[in-house]
Amino acid sequence: MPELPEVETIKRTLETKIPGLSFTGVEIFLPKIIKNPAPQEFSARLPGKEIKKLERKGKYLLIRLSENLVLIIHLRMTGRLVYSLPDTPVAPHTHVIFHLNNGCQLRYGDLRQFGQISLVPASDLASFPGLSSLGPDPFDPHFTREFFKRELKKRRTMLKPLLLDQSFVSGLGNIYADEVLYRARLHPRRQSHTLTPREASCLYRAIREVLQEAIANRGTSIRDYVDGNGNEGNYQNLLKVHDREGEPCLKCGRPIVRARLGGRGTYLCPHCQKS
Repeated sequence: MPELPEVETIKRTLETKIPGLSFTGVEIFLPKIIKNPAPQEFSARLPGKEIKKLERKGKYLLIRLSENLVLIIHLRMTGRLVYSLPDTPVAPHTHVIFHLNNGCQLRYGDLRQFGQISLVPASDLASFPGLSSLGPDPFDPHFTREFFKRELKKRRTMLKPLLLDQSFVSGLGNIYADEVLYRARLHPRRQSHTLTPREASCLYRAIREVLQEAIANRGTSIRDYVDGNGNEGNYQNLLKVHDREGEPCLKCGRPIVRARLGGRGTYLCPHCQKS
């Protein structure tokens, strides 16, 4: 699933190409991808709108348009948004093609078909389902070490599910939650309110460091993810625990194990991440 580093990388690659361009039309091959408004109205309202700015909130990509409209894209598990020349062969599972006034296209593909695209007034962003309940972004100035420590103490839940809770902190998914907990040397089943101040500080630092490193390496391409140019990321080559079941821990040499936690596959080193 594209997580914060992947969506941020897509934003950065696209914002060098599409701001200032306008949509001339849209082809929708899978109507269920269009969440709001209805696909026919979506197709009618989009042409002529100029792309002003790209933003990211958690795992959501926001494309601000003229006339105070915002295109909201959530890639979910396997979504892709790629800037393409018109003569580039259309990839399988391409469900929406946005036509631009420079002759190029934005193509939305999604193998699992869980992604969603909406076009809403900017005034509706604060109440938009999903966005309205997002917790702080790890790079938000308000997401301070002291704020994080206070919020940890308020919760009484295991660390891994808490990091995946988008209302607690936005942008982390299964890959980076595993990597963050390994870096902080914390067991995924550890109860959040039991962390010492030092452990909470280590976890806070690990969240920001892992995400910064993943962004610097253009995200993680294990299966489907590519950036806005169609290129894979590199962070899959730097993962310490995720998707490394049976391989030696890079710290102690013992094998990485895979466990089920909250219905999600979780990778850890039981020796380095003692419960």
